[in-house]
Amino acid sequence: MGKVEVNKRNKRTSLLQTAFDLFVEQGFSKTTISDISKRAGLAKGTFYLYFKDKYDLRDQLVARKSAQLMQEALKALELRPEKPKTLEDYIFGITDYILNYLQANPMLLRFISKNLSWGLFRFASAQPDDVPQLTEFYEGFLQALKADHLECGHPNLLLFTIIELVGSTGYSCIVYESPCDLNTYLPWLHQSIHQILIGYTSNRQTE
Repeated sequence: MGKVEVNKRNKRTSLLQTAFDLFVEQGFSKTTISDISKRAGLAKGTFYLYFKDKYDLRDQLVARKSAQLMQEALKALELRPEKPKTLEDYIFGITDYILNYLQANPMLLRFISKNLSWGLFRFASAQPDDVPQLTEFYEGFLQALKADHLECGHPNLLLFTIIELVGSTGYSCIVYESPCDLNTYLPWLHQSIHQILIGYTSNRQTE
């Protein structure tokens, strides 16, 4: 990578990190493009070389932070002495790690969880080179389906349902402890995901 490309990447990274800090400190609605550019030490016009507007930056930032978290979850799954044997094991391992991590990191939680939805994966499919970790997760999900000898006519809908369930209920349990705290809720979340998998999948005939 040449010096020009490195410089461009550094400026984009600086804008993303500065925006995250400001969004956490003063909220998304109160943060302006001028605020972001000024703190990053860049001209306001530079912002528009990388992002269409503040909402585009937020979407890319959510994807970036989520991808980093997903990468950590995948690594943690790989390092477990006992590897996941079923699709359920794979999903539980990922979701439990993410929820526990967000519970321990409230600033990241408040920014990312409200935006953790299927839209994130639509963004990833449109720009796979920016967030390869999300593509890796989806491919791992499909491989787990196959390894578990399960047929699923609509894997995208299955994943959409699980993501929306985990994101919304996990946020409520962590932030508000309503209707209960996360530790109390996790077994019930597992049971709900188990039933969702039953509804969306069927056993594949094997030789």
